[in-house]
Amino acid sequence: MEQQLHHHLPQKNSPALLKPCSENQTSMGSMGILEKPHAVCIPFPAQGHINPMLKLAKLLHHNGFHITFVNTEYNHQRLLKSRGSESLKGLPSFRFETIPDGLPPSDAADATQDIPSLCQSTTTTGLAPFRDLLAKLNDTGSSNVPPVSCIVSDGVMSFTVEAAEELGIPEILFWTTSACGFFAYTQYEKLIQKGYSPLRDASFLTNGYLDTIIDEIPSMKGIRLRDIPSFIRTTNPDEFMVKFVLDETRRARRASAIVLNTFEDLERDVLDALSSILPPIYAIGPLHLLENQVDDKALEQLGSNLWKDEPECLEWLDTKDPNSVVYVNFGSITVMTSDQLVEFAWGLANSKLVWVIRPDLVSGDKAVLPPEFLEATKGRGLLANWCPQERVLRHPSVGGFLTHSGWNSTLESICGGVPMICWPFFAEQQTNCWYCCTKWNIGMEIDSDVKRDGVEILVRKLMIGEEGQEMKRRAHGVEETCTGFCPEFIFPESGESYQPSSFSSLKAGIVLARHVLIRYACAVLNNFEVLC
Repeated sequence: MEQQLHHHLPQKNSPALLKPCSENQTSMGSMGILEKPHAVCIPFPAQGHINPMLKLAKLLHHNGFHITFVNTEYNHQRLLKSRGSESLKGLPSFRFETIPDGLPPSDAADATQDIPSLCQSTTTTGLAPFRDLLAKLNDTGSSNVPPVSCIVSDGVMSFTVEAAEELGIPEILFWTTSACGFFAYTQYEKLIQKGYSPLRDASFLTNGYLDTIIDEIPSMKGIRLRDIPSFIRTTNPDEFMVKFVLDETRRARRASAIVLNTFEDLERDVLDALSSILPPIYAIGPLHLLENQVDDKALEQLGSNLWKDEPECLEWLDTKDPNSVVYVNFGSITVMTSDQLVEFAWGLANSKLVWVIRPDLVSGDKAVLPPEFLEATKGRGLLANWCPQERVLRHPSVGGFLTHSGWNSTLESICGGVPMICWPFFAEQQTNCWYCCTKWNIGMEIDSDVKRDGVEILVRKLMIGEEGQEMKRRAHGVEETCTGFCPEFIFPESGESYQPSSFSSLKAGIVLARHVLIRYACAVLNNFEVLC
């Protein structure tokens, strides 16, 4: 019987560090490199998608998989620039490959590419070079790698489903969104049928229509149209990004399994709803906490930051009092106007802060702060181009996070017990913001038309107000829940049957999905009871 329930990670109070498998040894016994199951992992070519895919790839590698990790040529060059010429040499059983992104060459060699353009180009041009790469990898006479066993693709790179079907191997789609964001995307078709979109004209963006409660999504009771992922707020009946979302969510039904970087106690309702309409769903997060348990120095050297980290911010935080610093980071894609940057700056001017300001944060211009602001915050403000965010959010000096509500940032903040001020930019960030502020009660939303007074008021509420203190208590409660979801995922060594219920459920799912399309991998997973 095909599995239709999502799987989650069991609670562990004191998870042990995970010891690495050698290149010729897995936790399931001796195995040569050419005998390993081989997963080809291909993220969407943006920072917030590459990071979680690399974490997932490392965890699969730790459990005995040979990994081929596929970047675009453009991002490959950016990674070499940010991390050094040795950074992408990989390991004997963890290799990096590239395919083109289909976009024309750009003069901006260190800037985030336009997301709709990337979506269009990868959809229309990605399959052919990806097929060629798979053929090269499967030519074992020259590639010296195992045959490809499965594809682990970003949920919005689902052109890879066709390649998997041609080879007769499983396709695992990794949606790097929240479960609530992904589920909201699956509702686009219904919302269009019900007439919520396209909007009648541009006035519907400002006349209160976006505050309409959407009653047609029972598992998201009370959600407004403005809280649905933003692409649907269009007057264009042929809006490309709406069509793109519809195509990607429909194609998801052809996957062998779908995995999400979340955990069940946080998003149970939407995971249940997703499980009723899609292939097997695996809630496998929080991946950054799982990765932190892997004691493997070689894997630690494999990174994915497209900007160079500035770890000096951690030393600066060491000099500050507990819960006294606001961390500000709008992620890798958000852009704003110069006026918005200035409003944020003066709203933050009276706070202790660490502020990550990408070189391309301001649309069409350089991100330049007023000299008066720099003078006013001297000694209690630190600016950086990029920083090790997971470590910053775990630092005891950080008491609040001003964020764009991207899912990686949201999950890292939740796991760090840090409440948020949310300024969503686009896509499912609006949905994440709504859940943080109304369902989980660990965030405050700032008006999209940002003003300095509004920023300062919310920062004060969050950092020293009673409402903020209550949010901190709730955030720490959620933190305790999510940090309990970090199992030892070394596979059982006994011969007894084992029902997957931890991260190992993902590995079992790769083999078991769609009635075990790669039966020979059962020999690798001989400790699992195969349900055919």
